[in-house]
Amino acid sequence: CFPVQHLVNILAGCFLGPWYATGMAFCTSLIRVLAGTGSLLAFPGSMIGALLVGLVYRYTKLLPLAYLAEPIGTGILGAMAAYPVATLVMGQEAALFTYVIPFIVSSLGGAVIAVFLVTALKKTGIVDRMLGTPAKAH
Repeated sequence: CFPVQHLVNILAGCFLGPWYATGMAFCTSLIRVLAGTGSLLAFPGSMIGALLVGLVYRYTKLLPLAYLAEPIGTGILGAMAAYPVATLVMGQEAALFTYVIPFIVSSLGGAVIAVFLVTALKKTGIVDRMLGTPAKAH
């Protein structure tokens, strides 16, 4: 469980866009694998989640949908994409949906943290300036 990765996926997807977010997720996964704190399964999960968050935010401009895109991208799509990595590359026995529950738990944790952090930052006006949206008058 690494919820900070999912928090960063949401922030990068919304603030930087889908391609930078995906690149950031790749670099983070690589650092985690090289440092011994992650496995090869970190790659498909984090990268698909970051890409989906970035695409959803780019085309909808709705933060709640971006928050939801992380558990769907990482927790479902990324977990299913981890299956061939686990079986073919890592030599583990696994079913297609083996990683769905652990990936969803981790990504939901990161999404909840992102909701609180972005909500707090929105109150300061920082989020509106970074995303280029007009601030609401109080």
